[in-house]
Amino acid sequence: MNSSILKQTRIESLIHEIRGQKVMLDFDLAELYQVETKRLKESVRRNIERFEGDDFMFELTSEEYNSLIISLRSQIATSNERGGRRHMPFAFTEQGVAMLSSVLKSERAIQVNRSIIRAFVIANKNTTATDERSIFLCFCFSSRGSGVFI
Repeated sequence: MNSSILKQTRIESLIHEIRGQKVMLDFDLAELYQVETKRLKESVRRNIERFEGDDFMFELTSEEYNSLIISLRSQIATSNERGGRRHMPFAFTEQGVAMLSSVLKSERAIQVNRSIIRAFVIANKNTTATDERSIFLCFCFSSRGSGVFI
């Protein structure tokens, strides 16, 4: 297994927050699994009962996708996007990524999923720590009368 492909920081950078959930997009997952996005989506559609509910996977709206692309372009100078998209990407939550391992049956999928789940754990810890610090700071300012408790 080429460890440079699965570096945690690289995977963490592919986790986005959409609809209040931390997700990874189908084309990023396909790249990590070394399969075509089309094939990943076909596997998911053949096993759609495993992904029912927004807590596993959902399809981005065109507005969500356009907003994400604008955000990503501001972070990187180039884009490899060729033309428009016929289908919006799927966004997979941590639970959806875990379910992918039962659909994509390869040794690479198992190894990649382990790294992705670890990255989600780190991202969730970072969010929780940030939320706790924000609440603490709001409380401190409020208790001194110089801020608003949210």
